[in-house]
Amino acid sequence: MQWTDEAIVLGVRRHGETSVIAEVMTRGRGRHLGMVRGGRSRAMQPVLQPGNSVDVTWRARLDEHLGEFRLEPLELRAGRLMETATAVYGVQAMAALLRFLPERDPHPHLYEALSVILDHLHEPADAGELFIRFELAVLNDLGFGLDLLECVATGSRENLCYVSPKSGRAVSRDAGAPFADRMLALPAFLGDESRHAADAAALADGFRLTAFFLNRHVCEPRGLELANARDGFVQAALKALALPRNDQPRKAHA
Repeated sequence: MQWTDEAIVLGVRRHGETSVIAEVMTRGRGRHLGMVRGGRSRAMQPVLQPGNSVDVTWRARLDEHLGEFRLEPLELRAGRLMETATAVYGVQAMAALLRFLPERDPHPHLYEALSVILDHLHEPADAGELFIRFELAVLNDLGFGLDLLECVATGSRENLCYVSPKSGRAVSRDAGAPFADRMLALPAFLGDESRHAADAAALADGFRLTAFFLNRHVCEPRGLELANARDGFVQAALKALALPRNDQPRKAHA
């Protein structure tokens, strides 16, 4: 048994004296594990860092076996991903989300999304918005997708500002007003063809929204909790947005 595919490294764990078990997200075969002989060598350690893109060849005698990986670097992002807190936590948090999916289950659109987000983790607003959309995509692939495009009560696509915690569907301002204290906020940037930029308040609403449904549908039934890295990413993204932009420094007072 053998195949070759593009992949992104999610993590590794030791295996014996010199080898590791590598976990990767492949373009066409989903999340996959394989042994890398000599994976703890000086030559391989830089390649096997989370967030790096690699060309991977998998070999095994039978399809159900763990098998072995041979990896060749395509894009080594790990060095850049160590530069900011959003990047450090973001790559770990997305890897944890992908572990909710069955191993070897193809999700090519999640692979593409992961690749894009990894290149934008240094921009807190972009990273936060993309991360929330990634969480929504994971929920959808697990069978718990949210319907945020029209009001569950009226069918309207206008003035959507709430999400029903029971149905996971959008609710318009007028229909949801009597129950506003029980509703989840729907940030404007998640609206249909929205051009609203995500600010700190909108991102905070988005993080609360996806956390609620991930906990209800994915974590609690499995007796799990959301990864600590997610909390780190959320705090880092919101904190960065609260600071002055680097290209717009505060003026010194005379």
